[in-house]
Amino acid sequence: MAVRIRLKRMGQKKRPFYRLVVADSRAARDGRFIETLGYYDPIVEPVAIKVDEEKALAWLQKGAQPSDTVRALLKKSGVMEKFTAAKN
Repeated sequence: MAVRIRLKRMGQKKRPFYRLVVADSRAARDGRFIETLGYYDPIVEPVAIKVDEEKALAWLQKGAQPSDTVRALLKKSGVMEKFTAAKN
């Protein structure tokens, strides 16, 4: 089973709000997921990003692949640096 860390769209029409979730890569974008890792709110100023670092690092170490957008968000929140440091 290929596991991905990706965004799940929530919120109202024209007011997006996203949750960072761990899901099977075959599942629908807003469908079934395994665990919630945090959220991303692009509407507020400044942009709100909250990530549970322990859960995210655990899933990355288990081999979960982040999507391109999630990789950028994890990099912005500092999780990717901790992951690469722990890996080396």
